[in-house]
Amino acid sequence: MAKILVVDDEQVLVKGIKFNLEHEGYQVEVGYDGEQAVELAREGGFDLILLDLMMPKIDGLQACMRIREFSNVPVIMLTAKGEDTDKIMGFECGADDYITKPFNLLELKARVRALLRRSGAAEHMRSDGVLAAGHIRLDPSGRAAWRDGVPVELTAKEFDLMELLLRNPGRVYSRENLLNVVWGYEYIGDYRTVDVHVRRLREKLELDPANPEYIRTKWGVGYYLAKV
Repeated sequence: MAKILVVDDEQVLVKGIKFNLEHEGYQVEVGYDGEQAVELAREGGFDLILLDLMMPKIDGLQACMRIREFSNVPVIMLTAKGEDTDKIMGFECGADDYITKPFNLLELKARVRALLRRSGAAEHMRSDGVLAAGHIRLDPSGRAAWRDGVPVELTAKEFDLMELLLRNPGRVYSRENLLNVVWGYEYIGDYRTVDVHVRRLREKLELDPANPEYIRTKWGVGYYLAKV
């Protein structure tokens, strides 16, 4: 079963999350500040990290950025803040998902399951072939990506979004469609979440992110992968 790291300075909350996730069969380790989060993540072996935004020593945003320097493990940000700017900052720092306190533990467990499933940590390896578009290659079974033969590290949501586009070249997806399909639940009106992930994909996979050759915008509609 998947191994999960929970880091939050609210010890009662951490205890409750740990109890509920272990009841689901997950292996859970805990920490209580941002520096611990980075140290524990570096020690490795985690399939997912639940990371509080406001913590002692360094906050969740800084911790997430440091973790992204050496790991692509899926990260769910936990926070009492609900402003759109906080969500965007979380995604900019490499978070894959975001849940605002107070939250329902059933919802949290559902999001954990969904993200683990999409990251490949909770399912068997698939036998799909490598997907390609020009100089971009994506291996769904190994959750690996390359640009001109050079490995590119994608977060879980970035990978899912790119896989969807590669499997459906030429099909235009609205931001609402992408939120529903890739994220698996609705971010009501929070379409900038999609914009942030598309921009990061272009930066990682396009030769010229300012003039993307493959990940195109259909103005006023959404995004699509150009047929090649």
